[in-house]
Amino acid sequence: MATLVEAITTLLTFGGLVYMLLALWGARDFGHYCRRVAASQAQGSAYAPDVTILKPIKGVDPRMYAGFVSHCRQTYAGKFEIIFGVSTLDDPAAGQVERLRYEFPNCRIRLVECKEVLGTSGKVSNLVQMLREARYEYVVINDSDIKVSPNYLTRVMSCFGAAAGAGAAAGVEDARVGMVTAPYRGKTATEGKALTVWSRLEALGISTDFLPGVLTARKIEGGIRFGLGSTLAVSRTALAAAGGLETLVDYLADDYEVGARIAKAGYSVELCSEVVETTVPVYGFLGFWDHQLRWARSTRDSRRWGYMGLGITYCLPWAVLNCVASGFALWSFTLLSLALLARVSVALTVGVGILRDEQVLRDIWLLPLRDFFGLGFWAWSFASDTVVWRGERFRLRDGRLSRIE
Repeated sequence: MATLVEAITTLLTFGGLVYMLLALWGARDFGHYCRRVAASQAQGSAYAPDVTILKPIKGVDPRMYAGFVSHCRQTYAGKFEIIFGVSTLDDPAAGQVERLRYEFPNCRIRLVECKEVLGTSGKVSNLVQMLREARYEYVVINDSDIKVSPNYLTRVMSCFGAAAGAGAAAGVEDARVGMVTAPYRGKTATEGKALTVWSRLEALGISTDFLPGVLTARKIEGGIRFGLGSTLAVSRTALAAAGGLETLVDYLADDYEVGARIAKAGYSVELCSEVVETTVPVYGFLGFWDHQLRWARSTRDSRRWGYMGLGITYCLPWAVLNCVASGFALWSFTLLSLALLARVSVALTVGVGILRDEQVLRDIWLLPLRDFFGLGFWAWSFASDTVVWRGERFRLRDGRLSRIE
């Protein structure tokens, strides 16, 4: 039995090393793409169509208002408006929108009360109603806590231009592009409290685990066929061809589904070079557990075959287990050293090199713990279909949510 476990953990470690090499290859390819786009955009005026930003909100989240402000300070050549959506005007977030209107009177800001309950996902239900109020053909959807740079709209919307895709003249639309999405990093927020290890682990996972997986999929599949909730920029034409938001009111991973359906409708999905920032709250262990399991089970239902293979990617935990199974043989420590080198290389290349996340340097010593938790969440995600979302319990079946009474 010990020999069998040793053989299995050896194979899994080598499989993880292969994945790390693919992740580095994907990161290198994306880096070259970003430089080509930047050079192309520098040659002329970027494509800048008028755009509506949709932000569904519920309650007041840490650093949420700073994110609102960042959207109002865009240096964008086209027109843009921001529509906030709440289920009820009694929501405390409505007061934040009124404050924003007062501070930025020249910015087109609207607050929409979304009274209809169209499905289990309150977020998508509100988005359907907000979309009806949008003035423009292009729509950008992102979460309430997303913080962006002043060049956010310029860089995201320019990806709809031919210059970003094929290197044609800047300012020309490329009708093949149906969606643009963006990478993101997690910023730990203290809210006046001591920063917890659980918040650090989640932020570290976003920069060193999640995005490497996205870049690997992009390289292997010749592009991405899904969206990231940090940014969903779509043309309403492509969205309608994909079935619209109405078909997603019961889905947990609505961001993934929108991108997958737009790609299936014959449009391309672009991952732009603009990096945005999301807030990681001050978690206790239970909050971290619920959030990570929701992500894991959401991914499990969205990309079933890819998710099955995700367990192989954790080369560091497999290498540690291999040391134990081999009785701490000298060769197993060599394998562990290779796994550690590969893992740190991916973390630095993607987390620091692409995302510019300085927190990775602060918390890189937590990588082994993060990866053991990641492997544990992957395994445990198959044990149940239950997820917790904003304090409510749901059952997840084939990506669809149903409330547990």
